[in-house]
Amino acid sequence: MFLIYDTETTGLPRDWKAPLTDSDNWPRLVQLAWQLHAADGSLIARGNRIIRPDGFTIPFTSAKIHGITTARAEADGIPLAEALAEFDADLARASYVMGHNIEFDVNIVGAEYHRLQQPMEKLTDKPVIDSKNEATDYCAIPGGRGGQYKWPTLTELHQKLFGEGFGEAHDAAYDVDATAKCFFELCRLRVIQRPELSDPDGIQYEAPKLEAANFAAAKAAKKQTKKPPSGVEPGAAVSDAVSVVHLHTHSKFSILQAVSSVAEMTKQAADFGMNALAISDHGNMMGAFQFVREANKNGIKAIVGAELNVCREHENRSVKDDGYPTVLLAKNKAGYHELTKLSSKAYTDGFYYVPRIDKQLIEEYSENIIATTGGLFGEVPSLILNVGEQQAEEAFVWWKDTLGDNFYAEINRHGLEEEDVVNEVLLRFCAKHGVKYIAANNCYYAEKKQADAHDILLCVKDAQNVSKPKRYIGKRGREFRFGMPNEEWYLKSPAEMRKLFADLPEGLTNAQAIADSCESYVLERDVLLPAFEIPAEFVHEEDATDGGKRGENAYLRHLTYKGAEKRYPEITDEIRQRLDFELETIERTGYPGYFLIVQDFTGAAREMGVSVGPGRGSAAGSAVAYCVGITNVDPIAYDLLFERFLNPDRVSLPDIDIDFDDEGRGKVIDYVIDKYGANQVAQIITYGSMAAKSSIRDTARVMELPLAEADRIAKLMPDISLKKLFSLDDKTLKEKLRGAEGLQQVNMIKDLAKKPSLEGQTLRTAQVLEGSLRNTGIHACGVIITPSDITDYVPVAVAKDSDMACTQFDNAVAEDAGLLKMDFLGLKTLTIIKDAVRNVKDRHGLDLDPDAFPLDDEKTYELFQRGETIGIFQYESAGMQKYLKELKPTVFGDLIAMNALYRPGPLEYIPSFIRRKHGTEEISYDVDACKEYLEETYGITVYQEQVMLLSQKLAGFTKGEADTLRKAMGKKKADLIAKMKPQFLAQGEERGHDPTRLEKIWKDWEAFAAYAFNKSHSTCYAWVAYQTAYLKANFPAEYMAAVLSNNMSDIKQVTLFMEESRHRGIPVLGPDVNESLFKFRVNAAGAIRFGLGAMRGVGEGAVEAIIAGREDGAGAYKGLFDFARRVSPKDVNKRVFEALALGGGFDSFEGLHRAQYFALDEKGRTLIELAARYGAGHQEDENSSQASLFGGMEEMEMPEPTIPVCDPWDQMDLLSREREIIGVYISGHPLDKFRFEIRHLCSPKDGLEVLDDALKWRGRELRFAGRVVECQHRISKAGKPFGSVTIEDYRGSQRFMLFGEDYLKFKDYLVEGWFLFVKGSVEQRRFRDDPNDVEFKVRHIELLADVREKFIARLRLQIDIAVLDEHRLDHLGQLVEEHPGQVGLTLEMHDAGSAVEMPSRSRKVELNDGFVEALEELVGQGGVKYRLEMVK
Repeated sequence: MFLIYDTETTGLPRDWKAPLTDSDNWPRLVQLAWQLHAADGSLIARGNRIIRPDGFTIPFTSAKIHGITTARAEADGIPLAEALAEFDADLARASYVMGHNIEFDVNIVGAEYHRLQQPMEKLTDKPVIDSKNEATDYCAIPGGRGGQYKWPTLTELHQKLFGEGFGEAHDAAYDVDATAKCFFELCRLRVIQRPELSDPDGIQYEAPKLEAANFAAAKAAKKQTKKPPSGVEPGAAVSDAVSVVHLHTHSKFSILQAVSSVAEMTKQAADFGMNALAISDHGNMMGAFQFVREANKNGIKAIVGAELNVCREHENRSVKDDGYPTVLLAKNKAGYHELTKLSSKAYTDGFYYVPRIDKQLIEEYSENIIATTGGLFGEVPSLILNVGEQQAEEAFVWWKDTLGDNFYAEINRHGLEEEDVVNEVLLRFCAKHGVKYIAANNCYYAEKKQADAHDILLCVKDAQNVSKPKRYIGKRGREFRFGMPNEEWYLKSPAEMRKLFADLPEGLTNAQAIADSCESYVLERDVLLPAFEIPAEFVHEEDATDGGKRGENAYLRHLTYKGAEKRYPEITDEIRQRLDFELETIERTGYPGYFLIVQDFTGAAREMGVSVGPGRGSAAGSAVAYCVGITNVDPIAYDLLFERFLNPDRVSLPDIDIDFDDEGRGKVIDYVIDKYGANQVAQIITYGSMAAKSSIRDTARVMELPLAEADRIAKLMPDISLKKLFSLDDKTLKEKLRGAEGLQQVNMIKDLAKKPSLEGQTLRTAQVLEGSLRNTGIHACGVIITPSDITDYVPVAVAKDSDMACTQFDNAVAEDAGLLKMDFLGLKTLTIIKDAVRNVKDRHGLDLDPDAFPLDDEKTYELFQRGETIGIFQYESAGMQKYLKELKPTVFGDLIAMNALYRPGPLEYIPSFIRRKHGTEEISYDVDACKEYLEETYGITVYQEQVMLLSQKLAGFTKGEADTLRKAMGKKKADLIAKMKPQFLAQGEERGHDPTRLEKIWKDWEAFAAYAFNKSHSTCYAWVAYQTAYLKANFPAEYMAAVLSNNMSDIKQVTLFMEESRHRGIPVLGPDVNESLFKFRVNAAGAIRFGLGAMRGVGEGAVEAIIAGREDGAGAYKGLFDFARRVSPKDVNKRVFEALALGGGFDSFEGLHRAQYFALDEKGRTLIELAARYGAGHQEDENSSQASLFGGMEEMEMPEPTIPVCDPWDQMDLLSREREIIGVYISGHPLDKFRFEIRHLCSPKDGLEVLDDALKWRGRELRFAGRVVECQHRISKAGKPFGSVTIEDYRGSQRFMLFGEDYLKFKDYLVEGWFLFVKGSVEQRRFRDDPNDVEFKVRHIELLADVREKFIARLRLQIDIAVLDEHRLDHLGQLVEEHPGQVGLTLEMHDAGSAVEMPSRSRKVELNDGFVEALEELVGQGGVKYRLEMVK
């Protein structure tokens, strides 16, 4: 027999895996219903009992689910022991217990047996049948974990079996009836099978006669006892004199849970006349600094808070326990630091799905903390609703005992029934235990009109559609999404709050009392430098008492002059004055420790073999930094200014950014962590906010706007925020955008936003959501170092994929918060230089020092003059190459200037700069005094430093004033510029300069200084570029191998650099187990050998094993089996063997081609598999022989496997497989046989890659050749055919869509592997209003193999008689004779400047491969050229 049963309970267990003996964990039984059936479906017995509560209450949420309240259970229930005795009688008769999700019901009843001290095994040992599991495949509901089906709910199963749901779910008796009905139907259908079910066709379910359902009884009771309405009586009011303050609010730092910014919330509160505001974001304090600053600016008190998750054990990650969100507020600065500790530990120690703390931490850090019961998900409200009043009261008392008068009950009124229940209980608890309550309005947005946007934001967070029904409290399952039930979760005005809490005015006064008891403070502070340990002889005892820095200053001076002795042959008066000026400035500003810290870790980096850049930014202007080894460019030699770095008149922390080679950067950070302690070093968080386009796309997805429409609107959006787009006037927008064209796009968006359509609603909502925090990340290079534990100063979080913590404050406020920020940048170019130097050492035995490269190397300048700068740091763009060819740089200063000029703005000065260099344009100076500083740039102001130096020379500005002028002009500070102009003119005139000329100089500066570049930075990066160019010019193969090694992950770049290498005559060979290293290298013959590390499926461990094997003393690998014997089978497994074979790594083994490695023997085994087994077996024998007592005895040699015989792969197959492993074609390219067509018939020469910037080519006919790598033939919803084809050439690939007539015309060409010739033009995309939304329109497709014949009309041979001898002329004639065809032939005979044209009437040729190959050979010998005429 089968016992089918179901339970209703007081809730759900905290831990589903807890033992049944954990009585506190398992909820109590409220209703038990069962039916005992025979195998034929007949009903034998049944029971339905409500359990009388004994020491517990039935929570509101549970009663709402099953309709049984505590009052009803007390009235209608029977004792637990009686109910279970009845149940036991039928249980004993059953062979199986059955239910839907029966495990839960077994656990509930089993736990109750334990409470009654009865054996639970009488139930738990029974075989179970669970329709949830048995019917999963039958229902086949997609979307389960791991691609499996979801478990069906009972309603879904009933619907599937009978075509209808069932009415009274969550009444145990009705659920049992439905479960039994489903069970026997599944048995009849043979979905469920058991030995006892011998006659499935004879099953007929006998249904019981059921009592009135729980909710029917509840409704009847409700009619009899009408509950008085809670809340405010009509006409009740609170005096306007009662002030209002909000203590439970959230900003956008509650990631994807709140809409408004800190500034919006603070301003709204200030506009309401409130004198304080608390913001308690979910799980973090990210907005605290901004909040305090904004509040102080708006004249209100900031109460910093956080809504932290309080769980049982915050370090326990064995059980998912998100805890209860609890509102914690800081009473004062000390409370802020306690909250900082809690928020930090929630991440560093407690993060498990969410950041968590526990009550033990609350006890430790709560002296200056206020806690409230929070919203409905808080501990006490949640226990009231979901567990029981007894447990809720216990928690309430714990908080009261722990925090005393700093604990408050929080009364919220958003119009929810659950809040009424909670509030009634909380007020009873407050009266009973002497706890005060506060009136609150847990809010997530500043204004009521933002409610819809907030709902959209929640959908974005949970990846749900807004159309899906929402639920705030209770189980959501698959049917519901999370969402607020109404629009009341906004920052209500004082009048609204007084009206809402007219019956509880004390709640308002208590909230204000909390605000009054909290102290105001600021979080800005001076930057705190960690203590730097200096040698004993420099220590000044007074520093310890008065906080002075005498010792640090003395030590920095010592290091500076010690370094100067190494840097300069002689310390001249000029050098000494400069160093003293800088050291005095550093001493006066109080930053010697900063310099000492940076020089320490840069020095340590060099000692560890990590490359350190020459400097970047204005730090290169410091001679002190140069002398102590922080930078590596002499600022005195290049007129770089210290005051550009550290203004002596305006003290602010200088910014020293350091470049390290990207492979060694981590070592330097580890050094800093070891030196200062892991708890004093952290990374910096970044906030990923929704920009305009992403807010449009996210909103559109949630609102179910079709993807094509969302894409269209997003692409219409110019590079400007929605806020500015809707607020700026047309004139300003026109200036910011691309003139009238950009304004046209803006107006289209504005028109769309006005419409009541879904598109309009999407844009209006996106405008509200723009700027919302979507996620957090880590600053690419910023590192914080603090004097003591970082959480003494700021809250920290955990960084993804890193052991380091990160600050919760971002880079924008880090310095203002007193944090010392260092930028540890990883510069790939430094790694390239290091690798190139190593390659030179390996091949030539030369020890190169990049810092000692001569600055007058002719080869290097010739390389720049030819524009051959592919792979050269910062000089490789096509535009830069063009200008370099025109400029023909001859001195290092030219490179510095080009680095500064080649950017928007100053770009227009480059032609004049070039003409002046070459003497075709006069070099003039407004006043002769300018020549000293402008001569190096041919009279053109290029650098900010030139403006600074000239302001000092012409008008006597101080160094500090000169830097202030530079900042004012660079940042277009009109008021400051206007203030300094009279000073410049007056002081310049005093020095004898013409006022008219001074006026012109000032105007020129105003126009250009905004674009003028930092010479310090330009000089440093020009030096790095020069180093790379020197290596490329003098050691091209070694340099290009290094470039390729450091771009292995970017296939497009690898292809580009391989082409560049081949263009320079350097062969690039495929991988080879006998020559390759992990990275690319140069072999003895000067060819670049592909790096094994660039192959898919060959990891670093395998490469190390391969290299170790060939360095074992036995020399190069002699063949496959020798290789297998000598490499470690643990590191070089079958997968690695396969990758090496496919990628050509074994090609040097004689007598084997790639197909043989994969040929099968008679047992279906590949040679690769046999070789791997052979190698492993050989090494195992060797190891056992060495371990054996008789190891010296002669043993049988394991025979080598037989090499199979098979045909080689065809070239296309070989190349395709090779590319799968290597990512590029090495042995050749599928298009190689069409090089003639590509060179002569395709335009532009860069191929398909140009369509990445299609707008540039609008209106021009373009011709491409490529191979079809993917194609699709589809039918639209309207029943019309369309398709797409993806074509690939040497440089890139593009996908083309074909619709209507175009598809019908060209569909036969859409075949993977075919080689096509495509003609077309770039035009505005169809059905698009934006003129800049363009696409390539295909006009013609032809097989590439046919285009020579179809498109070439005539071959013109241009013959230089003076060069071409009679023998070669005869050879040319013979070539024409042997290849008759349909292409016309014209001879152009050139001699001594004159030419005779002779079209042939009788001879035509065929441009087949043989003819073209022979013709190219003749061209290569000189004296012959040719060109082609196309068919018109």
